[in-house]
Formats: sequence, structure tokens, C-alpha cells
Amino acid sequence: MSNIIIVGVDGSDTAFAAASRAAALAGKTGDELRVVSAHAKDNTEVVHIGSDTWILDDADQANKLSANIAARLRQAHPGANITSGAIHGKPAEGLVKEAEALGAQLIVVGNVGMKGLGRVLGSVASGVVNSAPCDVYIVKTS
Repeated sequence: MSNIIIVGVDGSDTAFAAASRAAALAGKTGDELRVVSAHAKDNTEVVHIGSDTWILDDADQANKLSANIAARLRQAHPGANITSGAIHGKPAEGLVKEAEALGAQLIVVGNVGMKGLGRVLGSVASGVVNSAPCDVYIVKTS
């Protein structure tokens, strides 16, 4: 049975760098990498433009983002077991809840916000470190 590694993505280059490191690790260890994106609200909005109707859903957008990143990671790391999904809540809280729910062994986060004012106000990395039910790997992305 393989272990589970979780990484959160938000579409930024730094989050992708952390996800790439997590994918490389999962590929070497044979563990499953779960790529997730957080959405803080359960908003659904219907937008009409001309004769077109668009339904914008926060959870759907988070799923699409994580699926897109997972697909990019699969191309870069063939053979790696990479899944994706959306998590509800603030990023740090969502990552911790997902790790608890899946029994993950590792959460991978980038170091954005670990210096300066971000360190005082909090960052995803520090929020995860303080609450994680498992090991946390902080990737230097800056």
C-alpha cells in the first residue's frame, strides 16, 4: 500500500514549483500524490453574455485548476501516481483536513510568506506546520 503525499496549488509559479518537487518525490517513492486547490466559499454564479450562459462555481474552478496542474505534473513525471481534487476552506485548514481525511503521511508546501510580514501574519506553510497530523516538507520556492 502506498503512502499519500498532499500538495496544494493556486495557479502560481511558486505553488507549481512545490508541486513539481512533490511529484518528483512521489515518483521516486511510488507514493500517491494528491494535488488539491482550495476554495473558501461555495459560490455559484450564473453569467449571461449575449445568448451564452456561463455557470461559475468555486468548487468546479478549484477542481479544474488542480486537474490541470496534475496533468502537467504527469507529463513531467511519467509513471507517477497523481490525482487531483478541490478542498473547501482556507488553504492551510483545507490541506490539514485533507491530510487527516486521507491519512496522508506528508504535506508539501512552498515557503512563500515565511519571511517578513508574512511570518508575523501567517502563511500557508506556517499554518500547516502548526496543525498538520503528519510530516510537512517546506520547499524553497523563492
